[in-house]
Amino acid sequence: MSKIPLLGLQAAQFRHPLDLEATQTLQQLPGLDWLVRQALGNLAEQVLYLENIGSSVLVSDQQLPDLYQLLQEACRILDLDPPQLYVRQNPVPNAYTLAMRGKQPFIVVHTSLLELLDPAEIQAVLAHELGHLKCEHGVYLTLANLLVLATGQVSPWGGLIAQNLQMQLMAWVRCAEFTCDRAGLLVTQNAQVMASVLMKLAGGSPTLAAQLNVDAFIAQARAYDHIDHTLATLLKAVRTAELTHPLPVLRAREIERWADSPTYQMILQTHAVGTEPRLAWQDW
Repeated sequence: MSKIPLLGLQAAQFRHPLDLEATQTLQQLPGLDWLVRQALGNLAEQVLYLENIGSSVLVSDQQLPDLYQLLQEACRILDLDPPQLYVRQNPVPNAYTLAMRGKQPFIVVHTSLLELLDPAEIQAVLAHELGHLKCEHGVYLTLANLLVLATGQVSPWGGLIAQNLQMQLMAWVRCAEFTCDRAGLLVTQNAQVMASVLMKLAGGSPTLAAQLNVDAFIAQARAYDHIDHTLATLLKAVRTAELTHPLPVLRAREIERWADSPTYQMILQTHAVGTEPRLAWQDW
């Protein structure tokens, strides 16, 4: 089944409410924009970029072409210019995005992640990372990491300031992950693929992958509704946890809920050829 390209897609159309709320909280911090501008210069940008290009393999139509095509298709669907993509040797399954001042954005994928996932799931991960770029998360994430280090050198109070800022930044990061999971769904257009990625990240390995059951994992995710009748309470709880990402089961439940929402269906119907979009209504 061919996927629907989402030409003209805007970040505001799929941004998670918690992401928006956390972003607004960061923007209200006095002096943050000034600190961000001072935290990084051209030298830092070049150092990080050169360190990556010197330690990884750049994906292209001549280098890992299948992976390259997955990225190109994901970018077409999200209506986004393709960033550079690198594969890096690392035993920890992970992928991340760096975008310094909007210049030379690139995605890095670890080899262990590629070994764990099938092509559709790999594309879901790439789409998730592209979501950071679509929403300009990548720039903020990269700057924020160095901003915390710089803040700690400002004054004797710097440690306390850095700790508070770090807490708010981590809350923002976790909320941003919900948005990027939605970007993954917009590209895969299959909620089970997204659930499978989260399942494998939670408890998978190349040897166990064939025995994992996506339906059972989704049922496990739905069990959260029986533990607490208001999912919003759980979402708020993970915002203050010592985690860089929300819990995988919680992410799976969130993406399943959004896949069934009028907003998601509206986005697809609006861009589908030969269909008339339905009237939208609030799903939050």
